[in-house]
Amino acid sequence: MARYVYDFAEGGRDMADLLGGKGANLAEMTRLGLPVPPGFTVTTEACRAFLATGAEPEGMAQEVARHLSALEDSAGRPLGAPDDPLLLSVRSGARFSMPGMMETVLDVGLTDDSVLGLAKASGSERFAWDSYRRLVQMFGSTVMGVDASRFEEAMTRLKEARGAPDDLHLDASDLAGLTDTYKDLVLDGTGEEFPQSPAEQLRRAVLAVFRSWNGARARLYRRREGIPDDLGTAVTVQRMVFGNLGADSGSGVAFTRDPATGRPGLYGDYLADAQGEDVVSGIRNTVPLAELERLDPPSYRQLRDHMLTLERHYRDLCDIEFTIERGRLWMLQTRVGKRTAEAAFAIAAELAEEGLITPDEALIRVGGQGLARLMFPRFDTSVTGAALAHGIPASPGAAVGAAVFDSAEAVRRAAAGERVVLVRQETTPDDLPGMVAAQAVLTSRGGKTSHAAVVARGMGRVCVCGAEELTVDTENRCFATRDGTVVQEGTVISVDGSTGAVYPGAAPLVPSAVMRYLETGEQSAGVVAAVARALEQADAVRRLEVRANADTPADAARARRFGAQGVGLCRTEHMFLGERRHLVEEMILARTDGERDRALAALLPLQREDFTGILAAMDGLPVTVRLLDPPLHEFLPDHTELAVRVAATEARGELPSLRDTELLEAVGRMHEENPMLGLRGVRLGLVVPGLVAMQVRAIAEAVVARVRAGGSPRAEIMVPLVGAVEELRIERAEVERVLAEVSAETGVPLPCPVGTMIELPRAALTAGRIAQEAEFFSFGTNDLTQTTWGFSRDDVEAEFFSAYLDKGVFATSPFETIDRDGVGRLVRIAVDEGRAARPDLKIGVCGEHGGDPDSVHFFHSAGLDYVSCSPFRVPVARLEAGRAALERTGGGDRR
Repeated sequence: MARYVYDFAEGGRDMADLLGGKGANLAEMTRLGLPVPPGFTVTTEACRAFLATGAEPEGMAQEVARHLSALEDSAGRPLGAPDDPLLLSVRSGARFSMPGMMETVLDVGLTDDSVLGLAKASGSERFAWDSYRRLVQMFGSTVMGVDASRFEEAMTRLKEARGAPDDLHLDASDLAGLTDTYKDLVLDGTGEEFPQSPAEQLRRAVLAVFRSWNGARARLYRRREGIPDDLGTAVTVQRMVFGNLGADSGSGVAFTRDPATGRPGLYGDYLADAQGEDVVSGIRNTVPLAELERLDPPSYRQLRDHMLTLERHYRDLCDIEFTIERGRLWMLQTRVGKRTAEAAFAIAAELAEEGLITPDEALIRVGGQGLARLMFPRFDTSVTGAALAHGIPASPGAAVGAAVFDSAEAVRRAAAGERVVLVRQETTPDDLPGMVAAQAVLTSRGGKTSHAAVVARGMGRVCVCGAEELTVDTENRCFATRDGTVVQEGTVISVDGSTGAVYPGAAPLVPSAVMRYLETGEQSAGVVAAVARALEQADAVRRLEVRANADTPADAARARRFGAQGVGLCRTEHMFLGERRHLVEEMILARTDGERDRALAALLPLQREDFTGILAAMDGLPVTVRLLDPPLHEFLPDHTELAVRVAATEARGELPSLRDTELLEAVGRMHEENPMLGLRGVRLGLVVPGLVAMQVRAIAEAVVARVRAGGSPRAEIMVPLVGAVEELRIERAEVERVLAEVSAETGVPLPCPVGTMIELPRAALTAGRIAQEAEFFSFGTNDLTQTTWGFSRDDVEAEFFSAYLDKGVFATSPFETIDRDGVGRLVRIAVDEGRAARPDLKIGVCGEHGGDPDSVHFFHSAGLDYVSCSPFRVPVARLEAGRAALERTGGGDRR
């Protein structure tokens, strides 16, 4: 029979899959000899079994009873005893941290009888009733399903009636009355009395935590963070220790380094006479952790020593929850802490310098998404003017958006394309959809360890907490500043998560320090130096080359500054736009071979000039030029616009211009029901005489010009949208004919490899034959995804992708991250069959997936030689290519 319960003394941090992160780390702290209240963990296996059947797995209840009995024996008193009750906390603990997304029930074991015993044993009647009202509130909402707002409204009414600014100013009789009110709310909302059996409370609380794994906010958070849905959560059951026993008690959350910047030191929040939920909820403003040194020096010193022990043991930033019960310190939780991108790079670099981790481990601990965030611009504080308010900078970055005051409005406006800032007194887990939709989160309460701060840092959202200068009025949908300024919903504000400032309007932006480093190569201290070290390490260990998609000399030059090792995709169609469009129109409208040849001849020197500039910018590095790909009608005016213009002219009794008439006829003639599957790519080259020859001659003459200028050009010619080897064979013959012709004319050898894009399922499935004619492959994953899924990207993302994400059809858009099971399988087939036919086949990818961190790891594992992406994603791809190499070889620490 499976085992479902483990005592803290039986586990360790390497058992996180079974015990969840919280249970495994509590066990680890117990093994280290830290002061951890005793308890036990119900495993993730039990959760999965319960969720699969809806019933407790066989034997679980008996195991829980045995461990509870042992816990009662060690405490010397039974759960819920009427004279001196043992009370328990019941908390979720998944494999991966999901702060606030699942349920917690504290003070389990209190009843109408035992609350009196607790009051007598503790010597504090107020404390006992405060604990009981907390249990009824938590149990009523999380276990019995009563709307949580009903409890909050009752508390608000009581405070208003007593003139109390917070719950600390309510006395024992107030709290006893409130507990009765809460029990009435439970009866009214469920038809059931609040349970008076401690054992029943425990059983139902454990099952409620299991159910919360599939709660709406937990599912949304997992989708957002890429956490699998089938892991389940463990449940930790632990002896309660109390921070709400008076001024010599309290609770706090601490970090061994600043989670926003990475700076060493003790950071966190402390709240006297409070339980832990009060700290993270943000309902009361905390004091900085440093204040604990004045309030309780012995506890502060013990906490400092334990934090140092944990950081050295975990070799990372640790996030710690603690409670002081009448001067005695208890450690309630530790985990590797969530951090901002800036902190991640700084901490990894500093730990490597201290010798706690290797440079490879430091690289594993940072990521491309974080690097991308560090490349975002910052506010130009020299011209922002006076701030509306200042708060605690909880998650850095610069965000501009319209102020909104509830989650639903944030989601609605964001879906309509508007940028928003979610403004709240404090956030709750139910605000997660709004936090996902918003550009930034601003709260008037809470600190760096509040729910808003922790979740925002994990998501990379800009966040400012504890802006006490603001009075947030959610009912009237506005906030007011101390000088009387009122900001209504919809007003644009700017939130600086790096300084904590909030500005009116849209503040101007300047490049980030990391972007300046990438552009100039000039290093400085802090996060820039940490990023530089991470990129240097990635370049040293990666196997994948990183190229750039670049269509202009300026783009190519920038990509090279960012570390690109060539151009993996130069799209020739972008050279036909703007002022040159009319020359393409002339080619399309040509009625004779001579007219068409003249149009192509006019285009040739323009293309040659573009290619020469790009080859110069990438001198000595490969430049892969894709021959014309899109359908020709894209270079013509819109059909409706032309038809209206012609009709309007005729309505005035005038004759339309000959050109408008010819263009309208051409647009109608070239109309296709599905042009992305029509006359485009290699098909254009086969049916439009002279088009391929003109482009190849322009490439060849650009190579000659660079050679004669002393350069080392490395042009590669890529044929798009090949579905059959015969298409490539015919077009390649034309390419080689023109190359040979230009070489003979100039006396310059032109060793330009000819390859193809693999962007159709048939091409992937017949890659062995195509490789006989191709010297390289480049996967065009945008079109390969469209044609594999049968999706039109321009249509489906707006139409139904949100529903597909909500229903779990896929976890992320297949246009953002490679679909490994479908599109990825085609990639692997093409790689294997292509290299079987041509062992020296060079293979890359040039779709947008080439810059997506997760996709880069897949391309590494699939055996590609390079990825190519937009210039601004080159540093991200370099970093992830290095991390992929370490993960494939087992290097680094992937905790």
